[in-house]
Amino acid sequence: MFAIFLTPAYAPFAIAFVVMIGIGLIEAIGLGLGHLDLHADVHAEADGGSVLDWLGLGHELPILIWLTSLLGCFTLSGIAIQQGATALTGGPLHWSLASGGALIAGGLLNTIAANGLARIMPGFETSVISTDDFLRRRGTILEGTARRGSPARAKIVDQHGQAHFIMVEPHDDTDAIAAGETALIVRRDGKLFYALPDANALLQSIRPQS
Repeated sequence: MFAIFLTPAYAPFAIAFVVMIGIGLIEAIGLGLGHLDLHADVHAEADGGSVLDWLGLGHELPILIWLTSLLGCFTLSGIAIQQGATALTGGPLHWSLASGGALIAGGLLNTIAANGLARIMPGFETSVISTDDFLRRRGTILEGTARRGSPARAKIVDQHGQAHFIMVEPHDDTDAIAAGETALIVRRDGKLFYALPDANALLQSIRPQS
């Protein structure tokens, strides 16, 4: 059965499936790419609604989830078309014809799927936050040691449980924040954030006692 996916007639759908799995893994390990801002103002004249709404992106559904759904719908549609052609004519269609049909059918199917996902995952509608919201949150240094002039990559989890990755330097020149340590983000300069390590004596003095 799986051997047919190695044939030219099924190649576009096999590639789409592999890409879908790859994007799913990226989203699963939390690289933060799923919430790319998508700003557009393209309107459909037919009903006065947004083309993005029709595509299922009007509810701020994470772009990677939408793309994963589209690839899945394209793959399923393509397989269905080729299997149907084989049953009727004894062989699959040329990959280009099948791909064209699958793109149309998959796009229509994905409209339903994406709008359904947006309804069952309402948390995504409010999960896009400003980078200023990272201030006064704690982050964990992932690798290296953050020093002044030598930032390190840190992970922050927002109020929606989504992971974000930023570059951090210590707020004070003499501080150093090693991998695995947590720090309080206190200010931002462009894309660079500054933090006070939790080992800082001032933070320890105001931390509530357990």
